[in-house]
Amino acid sequence: MSMKRIRWSRWFLVAVLAFVLLALTAFGAFQIYLLRSMAPLSGVQQLQGLYSGVEIKRDVSDVTHIHASNPLDAWRAIGFVHAQERGWQLAFNRQVMHGELSEWLGPTTLETDKLMRTLGIMKAAQAQFEKLPANTQKALEAYAEGVRAGYASEQWRAPEFVIMGIHPTKSMKSWTAIDSVGWALMMALDLGGNWGNEFARLMVAQTLSTEDLWKLLPPYPGESRATKVDIAALYQSLGVYAKPGSPQANALASQKMLASTTLDIGVLEGKGSNNWVLPGSNTKSGLPLLANDPHLGLSAPAVWYFAGLHSPPGQLPDGKPHGALNVVGATLPGLPFVVLGRTQMAAWGFTNTGPDVQDLYLEALEGPNNYRTPNGQQAFETRDEVIKVKGQGDVTLKVRSTRHGPVISDVQPAYAQFLNMDKYAIALRWSALDIDNQTIVAGMEANFASSVADLRQAFSKNHSPMQSIVMADTAGNVLFKAAGKVPVRSAAHDLQGMVPAPGWLSQYDWQSWIPYDQTPEVSQADIEKRGWHATANQKILPPGYAPFLTHDWTGPERFDRIAQLLSAGTKLDASQMKTIQADVHSLAADRLLPYLQTLTSTHPKGPDALAQLKLFKGDMSRDSSGALIYAVWIDEVTRAILIPKLGETRFKALFGKRAFRPGVEGVLATQDKSWCGEAGCQVLMNKALDSALDKIVAMQGDKVSEWNWGRAHPALSAHKPFGNVKSLAAFFDVTGPSGGDAFTVNVGQYWTNSTTVPFATRHAASMRAVYDLANLEESGFIYQTGQSGHPFSPRYRDMRDEWGQVKYRPLTMTTSGPTQLLKLIP
Repeated sequence: MSMKRIRWSRWFLVAVLAFVLLALTAFGAFQIYLLRSMAPLSGVQQLQGLYSGVEIKRDVSDVTHIHASNPLDAWRAIGFVHAQERGWQLAFNRQVMHGELSEWLGPTTLETDKLMRTLGIMKAAQAQFEKLPANTQKALEAYAEGVRAGYASEQWRAPEFVIMGIHPTKSMKSWTAIDSVGWALMMALDLGGNWGNEFARLMVAQTLSTEDLWKLLPPYPGESRATKVDIAALYQSLGVYAKPGSPQANALASQKMLASTTLDIGVLEGKGSNNWVLPGSNTKSGLPLLANDPHLGLSAPAVWYFAGLHSPPGQLPDGKPHGALNVVGATLPGLPFVVLGRTQMAAWGFTNTGPDVQDLYLEALEGPNNYRTPNGQQAFETRDEVIKVKGQGDVTLKVRSTRHGPVISDVQPAYAQFLNMDKYAIALRWSALDIDNQTIVAGMEANFASSVADLRQAFSKNHSPMQSIVMADTAGNVLFKAAGKVPVRSAAHDLQGMVPAPGWLSQYDWQSWIPYDQTPEVSQADIEKRGWHATANQKILPPGYAPFLTHDWTGPERFDRIAQLLSAGTKLDASQMKTIQADVHSLAADRLLPYLQTLTSTHPKGPDALAQLKLFKGDMSRDSSGALIYAVWIDEVTRAILIPKLGETRFKALFGKRAFRPGVEGVLATQDKSWCGEAGCQVLMNKALDSALDKIVAMQGDKVSEWNWGRAHPALSAHKPFGNVKSLAAFFDVTGPSGGDAFTVNVGQYWTNSTTVPFATRHAASMRAVYDLANLEESGFIYQTGQSGHPFSPRYRDMRDEWGQVKYRPLTMTTSGPTQLLKLIP
């Protein structure tokens, strides 16, 4: 071997060794970073402001239990824990509600910031905070102190802060008590009402007759049309719609609208939940059972953080005595209280009632600065909002408001495309923004409840969003109550909140509020008579109920299925509650089974696919190929029916988070050629099957025997914002197995307007809980990610598989057995 080759070999060996050493050093540094960046679960840390020491124990279920000598210290400590465990989640949510996302993410989020500033979320939060009782203010201030202290520890090294170059204690505004009020308002916005449906009806009334509008968006089953007004004729007579522009201008406006990040705000479809309560007369134990699974958008980390708050009886800051604080369940990072859960003697569960608490108003313009009112012209209220935008100069937004509320047509591209902006603006009246909103007080008081009567009293303070609440206690009491503020509309309000109303006519103004004692309620006696009470966002009004709540109820399929399963005729136990929460039988699919049996196909995979459809009985199980074929087929049917009637732009703007299933089923039931085309609905359905099979082959290959719903329908818990970054999503998103569809008890709503994962579950059971009032220590819970918000923690996604399999972890008040202990000292 030559000396030259020997020298080259030595240099090569040195280079390899150097590379290995460098890699090992980098790996070691990364491991050190990981260890230092995760919140400590044990040891001792200082928390200024504490009256005395606090113990934080994590039990075998990884539920965080906070033991303090007084409630203020408990609320201060949960703030500390939220900041350490969910620091990025808190920080990101703060930017959203303040309308400051663009300061971090640049112009892509400017539209969202403009809408938040226009709504005035933080302006309303400030006003509402000032009206809160002193004890609630002190609770939120203590929580904020804890959050700030948590950020001051190790949390700044969490990956998102490192990637974004943000230091929470140096380059980020501090969390305040008002931010907690703001976050409660953001939850109300997520669950708040129907303004998106109002605008959707206005949008389609430009191209559809009123008769066809009602076919597209029919009334709730068994109800008549909400209004007799010819909506299309009304808007044409008022000159509401924008005049047609050039083809180029129209194409550009359509592109901007479809790229809008706020297009689906104000759409309630898919944001539902299930809950039910059984009296002791219908249970094996002789005491009540209560189950709850709220359906929210899936995210990583999850929206919930499970914790227990414990302190002995004493006095609140104003001297008012309080009982023991012993509560465990789901907290929302951003708030110091358990939102859903149980105390030692009572339990409760929510579903969204979905009343109409949002009305859009057409404001007729009178020159550039005024609008028409019942009493003549009035000037817009205006204010300037300055939005910092990463990578470019500040943007100044002029926000206009009317006597009804903020003018949202100024900041939503869809409104600019369809509305005649020379004649009209659209303002939003939304109850949650009112100064008397004290929803946070309800949450605080519920945490001290020891009976159903205590819970009913606490929830009398609930304002927004209205919730359908089932309650039970260890004495055997059960109750259902819809709690929240709903406006009373005038008898002359002939539009019934279905569409934007003329803002210059006083007949469309809100008159007052439905009193708490008059909101829907089901007594112990009536629940005993039936054997159970359940809600699933369906119409909850008893026969003869006079006050108007809404016409935009969610369809009854989930409720009807729960009713079937609860009415089996035998006394039930907790394990059967869990079986019901796992149910994936779709009553909506049942209604379409007869059409599936009539299909023919010219597709090469047609014979095998039709054989699978013969076996499909409406169960949306993960391993079912029939469920996959059915789901893609009905999506193709929907597109084939609606696109020719609505046009491509309107369809894309409205479809996805809306399924239009009642309208499509109505067309198929009547075989309506005006929607299906002259060839008829059968031909359309057959062609839709062939199109569906093309899509499935592209998704899952050509072996029909290997097709299954689960592969197309994973539960996707997306991280904000890194779920949108392809190179990072794999580390930050959490995906797992999922069955069901939008109509099953174990819900799995998907958005088929997605270009990447059209059938992935986006809205599902954000958590599941079952409470056995015979022994509350036998209660169970689960949700879809994990307690930690750190993507490299083993606790970030450790509940995923249990959630997918509908298994449960114990939800106990005690922390016996091996636990981790973190002590906080003053």
